[in-house]
Amino acid sequence: MIFQKPSLRTRVSFEVGMKHLGGDAIMLGPGEIGLGQRESIADTARVLSGYVQGIMARVFDHNHVIELAYCARVPVINGLSDDHHPCQALADMLTIFEHFGHLDGLKLAYVGDGNNVARSLLQAAERLGLDFAIASPPGYTLPIAPDARRSIQVQLTDDPWQAVAQADVIYTDTWTSMGQEGEAEPRAQAFADYQVNAALVRHARPDAIVMHCLPAHRGQEITDDVADGPQSVIFQQAENRLHAQKALLVTLMA
Repeated sequence: MIFQKPSLRTRVSFEVGMKHLGGDAIMLGPGEIGLGQRESIADTARVLSGYVQGIMARVFDHNHVIELAYCARVPVINGLSDDHHPCQALADMLTIFEHFGHLDGLKLAYVGDGNNVARSLLQAAERLGLDFAIASPPGYTLPIAPDARRSIQVQLTDDPWQAVAQADVIYTDTWTSMGQEGEAEPRAQAFADYQVNAALVRHARPDAIVMHCLPAHRGQEITDDVADGPQSVIFQQAENRLHAQKALLVTLMA
């Protein structure tokens, strides 16, 4: 497990998941490996391929995951990059399925930054048949073509109330991700009207669930009463990182 970024859920869920499956996991932090610095990414991939049966990398630059996968002789899992967070999306879809019993035809409304989580959720929604709406302030929208031919309905708006109308799932994430700490103040101002609070949740379907990939900055993108309320599934969602990743590990390595 290669970590350029620290993590609670990714680290523990992958390590515990491997132990549940009868394997083991080795954690390599940024000071131990210096991915792409002490030696080339290609050399790192080739060396690790001689030692282990799989590599999980949590990185900043998405191209680092691509190069690892190109050069490694074992499966490479994107544990997170600045562009994508596919393991989170897998756990999220599992959580939605557990709650509703199906995925096709549901509407997922994402409120916040058009970031790596939003991008992976859209990709998962397209594969699994959920309609997708995203509300972001100008300058923070998800860079997708609104006129692209898609199998689902995709709505891009700057109005969170419009996005959550008739939504089955309301999803949010932190306004400032790791590596963006210098932008915290302008982001807080830009996203001030994009908080998932009780009033916004009431605008969705009565049985809508609320999701957050965590860590949450309570009082900013989500309020305590919503995060801990009866419609919240954020801790079931966090637990499902373990189960979804065990399935992923079995699929890639068995």
